[in-house]
Amino acid sequence: MDLRQLRYFVAVAKERNFTRAAAILNIAQPPLSRQIQLLEDELGVELVTRSSRPVRLTEAGRVFNEQALQILGRVEQMKEATRRVGLNQNRVLSIGFVASTLYGGLPALVRKLRHQAPDLDIQLLEMMSVHQVAALKEGRIDIGFGRLRHTDPQIATTVLREEQLAVAIARDTRLAFTSDPILPEALSGEKLILYPRAPRPSFADQVLNVLSEKDVRPAEIQEVTEIQTALGLVAAEAGVCVVPSSARKLRSDVHYRLLAGARVTSPVVLSKRVSDNSPHVKLVARLALEMQMDNASSSDLWSDGHS
Repeated sequence: MDLRQLRYFVAVAKERNFTRAAAILNIAQPPLSRQIQLLEDELGVELVTRSSRPVRLTEAGRVFNEQALQILGRVEQMKEATRRVGLNQNRVLSIGFVASTLYGGLPALVRKLRHQAPDLDIQLLEMMSVHQVAALKEGRIDIGFGRLRHTDPQIATTVLREEQLAVAIARDTRLAFTSDPILPEALSGEKLILYPRAPRPSFADQVLNVLSEKDVRPAEIQEVTEIQTALGLVAAEAGVCVVPSSARKLRSDVHYRLLAGARVTSPVVLSKRVSDNSPHVKLVARLALEMQMDNASSSDLWSDGHS
């Protein structure tokens, strides 16, 4: 199986006709049909129902088409990213980020970046931490802001800070009587709302590790996809939820208390390709570190001063 065969199959899937697909690909129809047959032989399944007019994809063919489109798209992204860097024309900077960094310092960083590099086209792509390494290696993003430390030798990481965690509590419930910091041990026996459900590892595993180290045993754990859903369930008195402290501004109908104790934090991690020394990537790293130094006296760096 090669990229040429993928392109041939995608053309057939799009046109639903071998003759039209062959004309678009500028090849004769028999070689096109032969390559599709070779694909089917290699996979051991039928991809196209040839007896129908127009031709119809089988269920396996639909799955194969979806995967082929993704692979070809990533190849084009890789080629374009390589050309931009090689020709020193990288005027587009793609930044991957986890949603929680939007509630903290990422907006301020992007404003500084736009001011210092007004000709730069900045693309912001929401992306789970666990997906950022692959996106960096494939050239889909140039910088990642996440919450997972990485050990991949092709990826350089910088921990910008360790962000304190907080617990979201429904108003007028037992734990919401004060705004003082609360020990994790106080959450034993509570129903815990955890996010994200997938993919893993993620922020959810960091929360579970913190609670496990303190021997905290929730009465029940409910996993949801997004922080907004989790906080909505908290407001409905379905349980408590541990969040980064910068997320405390998300809902005003939920009570928040900082979690006290050692190592009750989640890192904010900047990731980039080891080999990428482009000026704009260096600029982002420098601005991020400058923000860290400028706010060294604050306990809530990357939280816009919210306390």
